[in-house]
This record gives sequence, C-alpha cells and structure tokens, in this order.
Amino acid sequence: MSQTTSRIPRFYDRPLPERVAVVSQWAGLEPNDHSTLLGITGLTAQDADHMIENVIGVHALPLGIATNFLVNGADYLVPMAVEEPSVVAGCSYAARLAREGGGFTAQADAPVMIGQIQVLGVDDAEAAGEAVLAIKDALMAEANKVDPMLLQLGGGARDIEARPCPTPPPGRCWSCTCSSTCATRWAQTRSTPRARRWPR
Repeated sequence: MSQTTSRIPRFYDRPLPERVAVVSQWAGLEPNDHSTLLGITGLTAQDADHMIENVIGVHALPLGIATNFLVNGADYLVPMAVEEPSVVAGCSYAARLAREGGGFTAQADAPVMIGQIQVLGVDDAEAAGEAVLAIKDALMAEANKVDPMLLQLGGGARDIEARPCPTPPPGRCWSCTCSSTCATRWAQTRSTPRARRWPR
C-alpha cells in the first residue's frame, strides 16, 4: 500500500508489524531501518561507548508516530519517543482537527547563533569596538577556517558586532560573532570560532 498522505485512518488498530511496514513504505526506509524500528537491530552498548563519555548502557523509549500532520501544505508523519499514554493520540487528533482547516503554517528564522566575548579593563570601549570592526573581514575569515565542512554546507560566520557594555562597571566591551550553524551542534559551533579569534 502506498501512502501519499499522513491521514491514515485507524492506524492505531493495525498490528505493530503492519504499522512499521506502512511507515517504512511511506518514508522509503531501508530494510535495516525496518529492523531497527522493530527492535531487532539498533544501538548497542559497544557503539554507544564510542559516542559519549562514561557510557554504562543504552536507554530505550517507545517510539510512536503522530499521524494527520499537514504543515505548509506538505504531509508529515511525526515520530514521538514518549512514555506517557495518550500523548501521541492527542497530537494526532489535534493535527486532524487542524488539517480540516488547512493544516499548520510554520516558518523559521535562519539558524544563526551568537557567540560573545567580553573584554574587561578597556580604557575606551568605543575605540576598542571600532578596532574590532576595522578588521572584521580578517576575523571572519579566521573564524571560518575552524570548520571547513560547515562552510561547504553554507554555514559559517555571518557578521561581527562590537559594542560597549551599557551597564557598570565601565571599561567593558562585547564582541559578538553571528554564525550560521546549519542545524549542527550549536554550542561547539559558537565556542570554537570565538576561541580561534581571541588572540587577535
């Protein structure tokens, strides 16, 4: 059965293997993905040990599918990993009601994050800010050397701002890097370029 819509009546009444088969076909999943959903394969403790620190095992939650979602004119099946009953059903029902009125409309700002450096003991904060902006292009080029892959994906430093801190104590200046993260791990994306350009 080929699904072209997220409106799948009585999806909850189907047996588990059939639900997995429907979702796998709907999303074009590979056979190994199908096996992972059924719990036959998946993340092992050995694999997890190479991903984060101090691993002692893996943790599983039920994975359900919220149906009926129509967002910006496109159908979506929404995976939800929750342990509380009725949450997936409630979301599916709400999406069904919204669908009857044309679905959801969503928009998102560009994935631009701000990393900030605070410089203390500045005699002339305004002049310090102007000095930073005078070499903005060079600083941005230096920041973009940190992660060439991010740059290839269309991310990287977008702008540098410099402004004096408006609150006491005096003699503080902020230097802010605005970077496009391309949905990567934002903390690392922000902190590494800041550390890279700090010596200048």
